[in-house]
Amino acid sequence: MKNFVVKTIANAGALAVAVWLLDKITLTGDSTGKKAWTLILVALVFGLVNFLVKPIVKVLSFPLVILTLGLFTLVVNALMLLLTSWLADKLDLSFHVEGFWTAVLGGLIISIVSWALHVVLPDED
Repeated sequence: MKNFVVKTIANAGALAVAVWLLDKITLTGDSTGKKAWTLILVALVFGLVNFLVKPIVKVLSFPLVILTLGLFTLVVNALMLLLTSWLADKLDLSFHVEGFWTAVLGGLIISIVSWALHVVLPDED
């Protein structure tokens, strides 16, 4: 349970950095508390997308990952971020990613920040 909470907080922090750095990734809300709550909910959606969908996409795109020497992983990360944005819209969460290239850059930022946060907050594994 502690591991789940740490990963969700790390995802929320990484998403917050992407929202802060990129104008085309938006998170709206009336107050800071509402924005924080929305960010945590979006982090949960993002975690579920990465847990359920990303492994399937990675297996199906494995030849492209090999062919591009791993660079196609950026596209997979961007697609997961776009899927999270779409699901957030369906769940009436005020999180939106505008465009594929914004998602690529956002996915890169989220990957770097998540990695750094996992170094600081290591798993129990």
